[in-house]
Amino acid sequence: MARFRNKKRKVFVKPVAKRKQPSVDHITGDKIPKSFVFSRGKLPNSLRQLQMDLRKLMLPYTALNLKEKRRNNLKDFLNVAGPIGVTHFLILSKTETAPYLRYSLAVDIARSQVRPRCPQDLFKNSPLIVLSGFGTGKQHLKLVTVMFQNIFPAIDINTIKLSSCQRIVLLNYNKETKLIDFRHYSIRLQPVGVSCRIRKFVQNHQLPDLRTLQDVSDFVIKAGYGSESEADDEAATVSLPSDVGRVNRASTKSAVKLQEIGPRMTLQLMKVEGLCSGGVIYSEHGIRQHLFGV
Repeated sequence: MARFRNKKRKVFVKPVAKRKQPSVDHITGDKIPKSFVFSRGKLPNSLRQLQMDLRKLMLPYTALNLKEKRRNNLKDFLNVAGPIGVTHFLILSKTETAPYLRYSLAVDIARSQVRPRCPQDLFKNSPLIVLSGFGTGKQHLKLVTVMFQNIFPAIDINTIKLSSCQRIVLLNYNKETKLIDFRHYSIRLQPVGVSCRIRKFVQNHQLPDLRTLQDVSDFVIKAGYGSESEADDEAATVSLPSDVGRVNRASTKSAVKLQEIGPRMTLQLMKVEGLCSGGVIYSEHGIRQHLFGV
C-alpha cells in the first residue's frame, strides 16, 4: 500500500515594516539633527560602555546598534552620513594620558542610588538641554555653545507636549578651571499635597493591604496629606497647563524632581579644527589659525 508523505507547509511571516524616522520636524520645519557615536582605535571595556551610554543618551536620533570595523576610517562614516542625514559625530579614542576627560558610567550612578529610575519609555524622545556659564563672549565658547545647541532637536514651547519632556542634559562651564561639567537627568513630576501611598496607588493600580485596617478611610487618614520625607519646595513647583500621566492634572501644582541617570562627564576643550581639513580654529596651547589656513 502506498504511503502518503506529509508535505511540510511553509509558513510565511509578513515582515514588520520599521517606522522610518523623520528628517524634518513637521511643526517647526527645521532639520532634525542625527548623530553617530563611534570610536577610533581599540578601547578598554569602560570606554566601550561609555560609548553605549552616549548612544542611549542621543536617542532616538542616533544609531544605537552601529557596527564598526577596524578597517573603517573617518571618510567611510562621512560617506554613509550624507544619505541618511547624519549631522554630528561623537568620536571616542584612547590616549596615554587623558586629563581632559573624566567620566562615570550610567551603571555606576545607578548603583550609588537607593532607588534608580529608568522607565522603558524614557528614551523615546530627545532630551532638553540647558547651558550655563558659556556667555563669556569668547569665540571658542560661542562655537561650543552653537554645537551643543544644535546637537539635539529644537523645541517649540507653544506646541511641545509636556509628556515628551522626560530627560534633560545640563552643561556648566567653570571659568576658573576651564572645565565643562556634563550631567544627564530624568525629569519626574509629583503632585503637591498628595502622599506617597495615594500616589503609588493611583499610578500602579495595585490593591493596598487593608488587612490591619478597620475601614478604607483609615488608609487615607493614615496616609495623610503630605510626605515629611519628600518636602515640596515652592521654587520647584509648577502649574501644569495639561494633564501629564495619571496623577498630575491640569491647573494643579506639581513638584519637578530631577534624578541623575548618567553618564557623568567632566570635559575640557583642547582644540577646535575643521573636519578632514587640518585647519585649527582654536587650541588650548595658544595655536590659532583660520579654518582655511589664512
